[in-house]
Amino acid sequence: MSQRLEVCVLAAGLGKRMKSGKPKPLHEIAGRPMLDHLLSSVAGLSPARVHVVVGKGADAVRARFSDRDIEWAIQDELKGTGHAVMQALPGIDPGARLLVLLGDAPLLSAATMKRLIDEPCDVGVLTVDLDDPHNYGRILRSDDGNVLGIVEERDASEDEKRIREINTGAMVMAAGLLAGWLGQLSDENDQREYLLTDIIAIAANEGRKVHAVKTGDPVEVAGVNTFEQLARLERAYQQRQAGALMAAGVHLADPSRIDIRGTMETGQDVSIDINCIFEGHCAIGSNVSIGPNCVIRNARIGDNCEIRANSVIDEAVMDSDCIVGPFARLRPGTRLEQEVAIGNFVEVKKATIGKGTKASHLSYLGDANIGAEVNIGAGTITCNYDGVDKHVTNIEDHVFVGSNTALVAPVTIGEGSTIAAGSTITRSVEARRLAIARGRQKSIAGWKGPRDS
Repeated sequence: MSQRLEVCVLAAGLGKRMKSGKPKPLHEIAGRPMLDHLLSSVAGLSPARVHVVVGKGADAVRARFSDRDIEWAIQDELKGTGHAVMQALPGIDPGARLLVLLGDAPLLSAATMKRLIDEPCDVGVLTVDLDDPHNYGRILRSDDGNVLGIVEERDASEDEKRIREINTGAMVMAAGLLAGWLGQLSDENDQREYLLTDIIAIAANEGRKVHAVKTGDPVEVAGVNTFEQLARLERAYQQRQAGALMAAGVHLADPSRIDIRGTMETGQDVSIDINCIFEGHCAIGSNVSIGPNCVIRNARIGDNCEIRANSVIDEAVMDSDCIVGPFARLRPGTRLEQEVAIGNFVEVKKATIGKGTKASHLSYLGDANIGAEVNIGAGTITCNYDGVDKHVTNIEDHVFVGSNTALVAPVTIGEGSTIAAGSTITRSVEARRLAIARGRQKSIAGWKGPRDS
């Protein structure tokens, strides 16, 4: 519709049954606050203005969304949904079409919102049929199907409780008519609250067009009042994400055991084992194999790479044909060039590793530039921190670093050099040299140990 659209999100609920000190809108699905999911869908409608009504924890909610263009309203006393809309009403254009949403129903799609907005009516309510409608407001219709009102569970008769069509909480209305309807609300009900749903009967009695728009997807309109419900929506969201990946050609060992907390790009013939978590934006090339229990965050992984079990890839870049893990950790600022192998219990941070280099086990490589075809022996450490500043280790091409070596930065190891096992290197090594830096070994005859009598 061409009419100006404004959106009001009711997000002042206490979430008492969650027994949490965190504001309810900030509880997360797929690593993002519930309110963030809803506002992202709302953005797809390009509304002229977005109002959010908050209550307990309002400062924390506003701080989390400080980068959004939002008109905030405070509901200090929680007297129902009608009372919540009253708090936002002064900032709403009377000439607008107003979409009202519940902040604890985070998975409502922009497409469904648009169907509701486009319904030609004075008031529209989004509904769904449930096999078990217990505790939900029922939709009351006339014999010809027109909506007459909404009755809450606790106020419903036995016949009304048998109705399966329920109110989802999403409504649309002419903002210019809303003030008059809100003025007629009463708290003379079992909840002792001003219920926005009561405007349905008021509008119907005035002869206004009151329509219901039904969705066939109960999941997208499901609300969250408990951690159990939050967990159900998390799984439903992840199943949709997994389905989209498989439709794009990704082989998931078990689509019920993957968590995507961001966005993914994938090439062909990607295989992902169980219990993997993807956060932020992850770009994964073709013919990539990811083992079980891996965490990959804001990473780019090239073609033909293998990430073995229990590895963490965090803000790192891997070129093609690399092998990482098992039990490896790539920290932010890491770049692996082609054919690099990072083995078990190797940690790499803010380092570039050249083509064909191998660090197979038990090493720390931080703040380093490492060339091509380098061998890093087990137990090698770049000692990059002096207690105040970080320093860089440079290892040139074709260097062999023996096991149990400490490289005390800043230091450069020249091309083709060899570092003898067990060395502590504190000065730069020229190209094609052997460097040995060990304490002198002694054997003392006649030694009596502490267990000798």
